[in-house]
Amino acid sequence: QVQLVESGGGLVQPGGSLRLSCAATGSTSGLNAMAWYRQAPGEQRELVARILYGGSIYHADSVKGRFTISRDSAKNTVYLQMNSLKPEDTAVYYCNADSSVSGIYFQYWGQGTQVTVSY
Repeated sequence: QVQLVESGGGLVQPGGSLRLSCAATGSTSGLNAMAWYRQAPGEQRELVARILYGGSIYHADSVKGRFTISRDSAKNTVYLQMNSLKPEDTAVYYCNADSSVSGIYFQYWGQGTQVTVSY
């Protein structure tokens, strides 16, 4: 079992920056990918960025050039650096992790952290 704890959300003005962190603990040996999703009120959940432990990185078109996902393998922590924030980036951001052990696949979710972009 894996536990995910997010941090770093808050209130920021348009054009500002935030850095989200997600620390994975527990049975982390089977982790092979981590990702950030977000969900605004009344909208569906959206994949923001994803990083595979093999090295592949993906960013949604809406955040390319502004957001960067990265990880610290020693700490089992994934980050989302968010620059040039826009009001439409306002949402609850959720950390996600994929784990595979002996062919058994699990998905884990963090509790979410609020990001609000407003004057």
